[in-house]
Amino acid sequence: MSREEKKKKVIGVLNRAKSMELQAIHQYMHQHYHLDDKDYGELAANVKLIAIDEMRHAEELAERIKELGGEPTTDLAGPVEKGQEVEDIFSFDAQQEEDAIEAYTQFSQVCHENGDSISMRLFETIIEHEQEHYNYFDGVDEHIKTLGSNYLARIAGTPSDTGPAKGFSFKDPVE
Repeated sequence: MSREEKKKKVIGVLNRAKSMELQAIHQYMHQHYHLDDKDYGELAANVKLIAIDEMRHAEELAERIKELGGEPTTDLAGPVEKGQEVEDIFSFDAQQEEDAIEAYTQFSQVCHENGDSISMRLFETIIEHEQEHYNYFDGVDEHIKTLGSNYLARIAGTPSDTGPAKGFSFKDPVE
């Protein structure tokens, strides 16, 4: 296989990942607005921070695609699910993150097989962030399933302001 064919395969998985990130951004921002409107500020704030992480991932993927001579996609991997009940959001999001981890692990392997260790490492870093997102979404889902309305009542009325948002996984270094 020629160098150009290998590069094309890598650009293909980078663009598939970028479309997944774009879909996640739209999904999580929609949920952020919904949660904020329902006065679940703490949940809304964290979903917004995770959306910001996904924005950074999309940008990093686009930059790598451009470095390889490709054109970053603007297509979303799928539709935004609207009208979700608060009780359903976090299991849905945990599944999205789990699917992303599985896909990105495969995409990382494609990069490895085609001799692109830079793109492979990019996927490995993104997988770490997606795992943090999964852990958060799964934890909240478990609280909702176990504690139900008591858990949601505790969060109702909490602030949704994220301040100067760095993201959920992209935190300031400890000084």
